[in-house]
Amino acid sequence: MSEDEQYSLLASDGMIVKRPILIGDGFVLVGFKETDWKAALGI
Repeated sequence: MSEDEQYSLLASDGMIVKRPILIGDGFVLVGFKETDWKAALGI
């Protein structure tokens, strides 16, 4: 997905911003819990 397509998707559905989705190798996180995201991203 190009950056322009990503912006278009975000602009078309505001719930994506409120319920972010992080997809990585072997995991999917829905919503935002800072500790989960930090662990998934190795921060």
